[in-house]
Amino acid sequence: MIKVLAVAVCVVFLQGCITKIVTVPVKVAYKTTKGVVKGTAAVVGAVIPDGDDEDQDETKKNNKD
Repeated sequence: MIKVLAVAVCVVFLQGCITKIVTVPVKVAYKTTKGVVKGTAAVVGAVIPDGDDEDQDETKKNNKD
């Protein structure tokens, strides 16, 4: 009975450590992936223009009328 109680107490005390062990790598991976996605989007936007200039030209034409 004492061993079961000791294990239960250890689990409760180590719960915070286990949470840190799991969440820290996940946060690092998320931040790294987020940076890579933003960088990729910027490169793709630079290489393949999305037509913002055309939209601005049409707006200018509509404003002149």
